[in-house]
Amino acid sequence: MISSPALKKICILFLIIVFLSLPAVALAQSYLFSLDQLYVDVFMNEDGTLDLLYQFTFSNAPGAAAIDFVDVGLPNRYFNDYEIQAEVNGNPIAYVSSDEYQGGGTGAAVALGSGMILPGQSGTVVVYVPGVERMFHPDSQDKDYASMVFSPTWFDSKYVTGNTDVAVTFHMPPGVLPDEPRWHSAPPGWATEPETGFDNRGNFTYTWRNSRANGYTQYLFGASVPRQYLPADVVKSVSLLERLNINSDDLIGGGVCVGFLLFFVLISATGVISERRRRMQYLPPKISVEGHGIKRGLTAIEAAVLTQQPMDKILTMILFAVIKKGAASVKSRDPLELDLTEPQPEGLHEYETDLLNAFRITRAETRQNELQNTMITLVRSVTKKMKGFSLKETVAYYKDITERAWAQVESAETPEVKSAKYDEVMEWTMLDRDYDDRTRRVFTGGPVYTPVWWGRYDPGYPSSAPVSSGTGGSVSLPHLPGSDFAASMVNSVQSFSAGVIGNLGDFTGAVTSKTNPPPKTSSSGRSSGGGGCACACAGCACACAGGGR
Repeated sequence: MISSPALKKICILFLIIVFLSLPAVALAQSYLFSLDQLYVDVFMNEDGTLDLLYQFTFSNAPGAAAIDFVDVGLPNRYFNDYEIQAEVNGNPIAYVSSDEYQGGGTGAAVALGSGMILPGQSGTVVVYVPGVERMFHPDSQDKDYASMVFSPTWFDSKYVTGNTDVAVTFHMPPGVLPDEPRWHSAPPGWATEPETGFDNRGNFTYTWRNSRANGYTQYLFGASVPRQYLPADVVKSVSLLERLNINSDDLIGGGVCVGFLLFFVLISATGVISERRRRMQYLPPKISVEGHGIKRGLTAIEAAVLTQQPMDKILTMILFAVIKKGAASVKSRDPLELDLTEPQPEGLHEYETDLLNAFRITRAETRQNELQNTMITLVRSVTKKMKGFSLKETVAYYKDITERAWAQVESAETPEVKSAKYDEVMEWTMLDRDYDDRTRRVFTGGPVYTPVWWGRYDPGYPSSAPVSSGTGGSVSLPHLPGSDFAASMVNSVQSFSAGVIGNLGDFTGAVTSKTNPPPKTSSSGRSSGGGGCACACAGCACACAGGGR
């Protein structure tokens, strides 16, 4: 038998062998903590830089590794390590370095040193980063505004447990008035609008707060401010590499660089096309929330809004409506000017009155703004009327009316009847997406007997020209070759666009920014952990810092 002392030695030797054979990772402690509070103040300075003030409150888990470093992701590389100040539990921290940062993208590593947060203990870390540059970029929805989107730093989910009380406060540049800035959409699960107030310097503030957020999710917040409060040279379009937080010196190999750039040029071009398409979608998403039944009783112009017809076509439809009602006549078609009837006839719709009031203004830019307001009011009115009704069923209903209107015109057996039917249902035929080509097809050939109001639309055309009615009498209706009439109807939309509203995309985009503002900027985070982010503009995509401890 083996003696007891010998047995003890053998057991000890066995345990030592087993211990030494364990992988090193099994012996090492891991970070595991709760981030109880994350408060961030973002100060927008009058020189166009940002100052960032972070306050973290950590509770380290029992048995976990001591929190000896805190990685703070930052929006870009345009900051100075030597100007960053930090403290832990009120005691200054001497060592801060971007070279030691272990997250994705850019940032700074804050060494807690003797103030490290031990297992089972809590501590508060404050980090102040002044003078971050290149943060403001052109707002994609309004050329007079500069946009800034920011994400507080976040950490890898394998290190963080529990909920975090997160508060992000934007301090506006000095002088910005409460009704001037614009917030961007809040992250899902947050209040849709920020709290507003003033800081101790008298600057207006937006504050987003969520006590049940977490420390491992990237949250994006954005605001736009009038450019007049920032130096002109600091509001710059962001380059592709800057969006991705990539230093061109870090790109290795010409072939890799070219391939990378070509790929993202394609992505960027796709994004531009997508953004242009979105700008033309002026109806707010809530109108698509499914209701029940058909909303009957809309005018053809309101139905045109519902089906998101181009705005130059809708404004032309309103123009025809006021001319048919005798409220106005065209004084000149290039540029388009109107003679308004006084007093105005009764029964005009609000959008008709608004259009007429816009043409009382002689200054082109001011008139264009008023026409944008006309469309904003009209879109909001249709949105309100559609509350509780099915968008899908209602759109199908008015498309059927459009088809039946065309059917009446196309089935007419004589030019006189065809012209009369077209006059009755003209506004409904204009809802057809194929309106231009269909109008040319239908009226190619014989003459078109113009309606009685045609002279008020075309000042150069005679007001009467007696022709046989085909029924034994005569009517005082002038007529046009069908191709000329069709061309005049089709070109009326193009003339309105070119002569009155200018660029259709810019005009519609200005309306969309009020009736269907862009959603929260999407951004690609990194699953590995903490980071910070500032994006180029409202509605653009960007990549942000990720990662570390």
